[in-house]
Amino acid sequence: MLQEKSIILEKIVLIRKKKGYSQDYVASKLDMEQVSYGLIENGKRKLRYETLEQLALIFEMRVIDIITFPDEYVKKGNDAITKSPKVTLQIDLEDDVKADVIKLAFGDRVLEIKNK
Repeated sequence: MLQEKSIILEKIVLIRKKKGYSQDYVASKLDMEQVSYGLIENGKRKLRYETLEQLALIFEMRVIDIITFPDEYVKKGNDAITKSPKVTLQIDLEDDVKADVIKLAFGDRVLEIKNK
């Protein structure tokens, strides 16, 4: 039974071509014949998730980025991507202007000031 070519398969073909990889090259990395890999790309053989994971490794991408291609998936919420970065600022100032410069730069926010 033939299945209709899915959007994800179209994305896989686009990524493969963008990387400059031939079907033969990708098939060899997957340890399969080019004909078998071609059947996957053409939707005539089922794409298994394990194969998708292997493709992600070959393409040096995450599985989710293959799915969202050409966009890159960015998770929203409480994760490292969206957290504010910790910033360290070092300014050497004369003692008589230090408080004024800090207030000008940071306003009334609470700061941790490290003295050397």
